[in-house]
Amino acid sequence: MPQPTVSPDQVAIQMPRSRTGWLGALGFLCQTGLAIWLGGFLAFASWVGEMRPVDVGPADGIVVLTGGRERIHGAIELLRGGKAKRLLITGVYHNTRSEDLARLGQVSEDLLRCCIDLGFAAETTIGNAREAADWTRAHGFSSLIVVTSAYHLPRSLIEFRSLMPEIALTPYPVHHADLDLPHWYTNQDAAKLLFVEYLKYSFARTRAALLPALPGWSGSN
Repeated sequence: MPQPTVSPDQVAIQMPRSRTGWLGALGFLCQTGLAIWLGGFLAFASWVGEMRPVDVGPADGIVVLTGGRERIHGAIELLRGGKAKRLLITGVYHNTRSEDLARLGQVSEDLLRCCIDLGFAAETTIGNAREAADWTRAHGFSSLIVVTSAYHLPRSLIEFRSLMPEIALTPYPVHHADLDLPHWYTNQDAAKLLFVEYLKYSFARTRAALLPALPGWSGSN
C-alpha cells in the first residue's frame, strides 16, 4: 500500500513549530521553577527574620557553632542558667586558647575547665554536626540545645538531625547586632547573606532527603 508523501516544504514548516512548542514548554517550566524557588526564598527570609531566642527547657548538653561573639555568649548564658550539664564549642580555630574564649564569652577559667569542651576538628557545618554527634554519644546525652545564628540554624538542624536522629534537639537562634534580618530587604549585605544561605539550605535539604549521611562527605561551610 503506497505511503503518503510529505513535501520538503511541509517538513520545513512542521519542524520549527515542533521546536517552538518544546521551547515554550521548557520556558514555562523554568519560569514556574524560578517562581517557586523565589517564593521559597521569601518564606525562608521571613522565617529566619522572625526567629527569636526563647526560654528553652533543660537538656543534657549545649552545642554552639562558632561564628561570632553573640553565639558564644548566648550558649554560656544558657550554661550559667543551668539549662544543661556541659557545653561544646565546635569549630574552634586551632590557635585559639581557652583564655581567648574566656574573654570572648566573659566566662571564668573555672567554668571553662569544669563544664566547657572545645572542638577543633570541624571546618564545615557538617563537620560541626559530626563533632557534636561524637561528643553527645561519648557523654551518653539524649538531648541537646543547638546554638547558632538565626540564618544558620535551619541548615544546622538538618545536618544535626541527619547524624543524630535519636537525639532531641532544641534550637536556640542568635541574632547579630549589626545584621538586621527582619528588614533584610533594606540591607544589601543581609540580603546577600540570606540568599547564599538559602542556596546552602536548599542543597542540604535535598541531599538529606535523597542520600544517607555519607562518612566521606565534606559538605559546604
